[in-house]
Amino acid sequence: MASLLRFATAGSVDDGKSTLIGRLLHDAKALHNDHVDAVAASSARRGQHAFDLALVTDGLRAEREQGITIDVAYRYAATPRRTFVIADTPGHAQYTRNMVTGVSTVDLVLLLVDARQGVTEQTRRHACVAATLGVSRLVLAVNKMDLVAWSEERFDEIAAELAQLTMPLGFVEVTPIPLSALEGDNVVDPSPDLAWYAGPTLLGYLEEVAVDRPAEASVGARLAVQWVIRPRPGEAGGRRYAGTLAAGQLRTGDEVVALPGGRATRVAAVEVGGEPADVAEAGAAVSVALVDDLDVGRGDLLAAAGARPALTSELDATVCWFGDRPLRAGDRLTVLHGSRLTRAIVTALVDRLDVSALERRP
Repeated sequence: MASLLRFATAGSVDDGKSTLIGRLLHDAKALHNDHVDAVAASSARRGQHAFDLALVTDGLRAEREQGITIDVAYRYAATPRRTFVIADTPGHAQYTRNMVTGVSTVDLVLLLVDARQGVTEQTRRHACVAATLGVSRLVLAVNKMDLVAWSEERFDEIAAELAQLTMPLGFVEVTPIPLSALEGDNVVDPSPDLAWYAGPTLLGYLEEVAVDRPAEASVGARLAVQWVIRPRPGEAGGRRYAGTLAAGQLRTGDEVVALPGGRATRVAAVEVGGEPADVAEAGAAVSVALVDDLDVGRGDLLAAAGARPALTSELDATVCWFGDRPLRAGDRLTVLHGSRLTRAIVTALVDRLDVSALERRP
């Protein structure tokens, strides 16, 4: 089975994010015929003679009228080598909260820069947000290279500026790729105008890049129970506990502990996608049966007994605050932890990250 890669686009307005995703899906033969027909009809209604690739992802009526991306548009695609979940996020500064939503669950961010404009304030903001949310890999797509005469010097200048910008942000890898989304150069197929470039095409990179989730690999099994499946009358077997395996692996016979109660038991059976499985990997939707009949409900956590998480009543956190009203010390909050709701009080605000200047301020 092809591995899954979740990635999001980011960058300033009109850098070509939607056009790039449209080009990628179109040239990779990942669009259904009815979708192609719908986009062609929409392009014609707007008086455009050419197929508008940006409309592949800009689905909201307001976006099609204004020609900008407001909401996060999700698309699903597959090649013989990999499957993709793509989040096309807005570029306008006032929609940064939407961009945070799109980036919060991805493995990689595809950051676009207009070759004519170079690195902008919004480029810095989006790189900072991606790093803050724990994204480890960043692809710098230097778009519209055809408008700067395929200049190697211009590409190197932008790549060097972004490398200096991202150095303190802690990315594992930053990969610059020159391309033209509108013309299709170096998106799926290599470009004859980029003879000086020896790296991969964008699709080639996305198909080969490693998907690593260090936080998941460093701990044992973590299954937040979202649903308790009770047997129907006359059905054999006991209760099963379903949810997404957030970290580690689960196998039949593994010793687990049910928190917050703390009782230990063993896994009697594992199902992935409704089918019996020898092992469940992190990220899978699973259900498990336990050897003992414990009082386990929604919001409880099944964790590896040999690597149980620490229990605490206080924590420090980096928060992306979406509220229109500022967050203040003393505020009472409801916290969603896994699938459990609990109450909390803000005791102190340590500092605030200025995502434009990349500086922490009081």
